[in-house]
Amino acid sequence: MRFSGLGLLPCLMVTGAALADPSGPVSLPGNGLGPLAIGQPASQRILALWDIDVRADGQGLPAGHGSVRQGEALFGARCAACHGAQGEGASADRLVGGQGSLATGKPVRTVGSFWPHATTLFDYIRRAMPYDAPQSLSADETYALSAYILHLNGILPEEAELDAASLPKVRLPNRDGFTANIRPDVPAHASQAPLTGITAPR
Repeated sequence: MRFSGLGLLPCLMVTGAALADPSGPVSLPGNGLGPLAIGQPASQRILALWDIDVRADGQGLPAGHGSVRQGEALFGARCAACHGAQGEGASADRLVGGQGSLATGKPVRTVGSFWPHATTLFDYIRRAMPYDAPQSLSADETYALSAYILHLNGILPEEAELDAASLPKVRLPNRDGFTANIRPDVPAHASQAPLTGITAPR
């Protein structure tokens, strides 16, 4: 008798899904989880692990603080191998310098020369760095690294410390090099920071 493995596919799919989560087996239709009736509702704890973005105006910044001096040690241990000892760039992008170069034939786009908001630096480090272990840094470590990188760009003094209140107040040199990107299809809200588009450097 000939046998087709395709006939087992639905059974294997159901069995595999049932074994995937021992704490909550697959439910039958009618459980309120949609037409496939699989999975389980996301808890607030699970959602909080994903809800870590920080807006340009600072909304979403966590509690914590970090200083330039603390960031210097962290940068040497976690960042310098890719970004260079002073943020000058190595296997990864340059982070420092380039002020005044954007209007030239060879613009150098760094945190200090191109980025419009210091809060974006925190957000990116928190979500994506270090490259080999993203989201492994604490809030304090992320504030400290942000402070040190801003210091390397001449934006913060050596004794500076950052937290959720002070970071949004840091003004980067190219803040006015961006302009509001008006989207007629997206309603604007009074509390919403404007979307930005690149304009000629100022």
